[in-house]
Amino acid sequence: MTVKIHDFTSKTSNPNFDDVHDIAPTELHQNMSTIKMIDVRQPDEYTGELGHVPGAELLVLDTLPDHLENLPKDQTIVFICRSGARSARATAFAKMNGFTHVFNMLGGMIHWNELQLPVER
Repeated sequence: MTVKIHDFTSKTSNPNFDDVHDIAPTELHQNMSTIKMIDVRQPDEYTGELGHVPGAELLVLDTLPDHLENLPKDQTIVFICRSGARSARATAFAKMNGFTHVFNMLGGMIHWNELQLPVER
């Protein structure tokens, strides 16, 4: 089995969580095919005005503890939300539970849309 680990050149330390790294939406966009993307917003946000990253799986933040065991530990995961706050919490939670290749998308879907990257609704 191929291990799908991606090391982001754009990663920076998250200001609110120790051991959480933010990555640039543009770098995520360039590497989407090899990365598991988890959107932690509410269902109405996922399909709402800002849309979601094509291929991102919806997993509401409050339900993350129930689904963590189903996520791949041998693949890079990027968490996404509206502004980057909830996804940073999700990333921190995953790190505390033994995940090593997890990242937060900087600026969330607000920033993704500002950069005019593709969205699905």
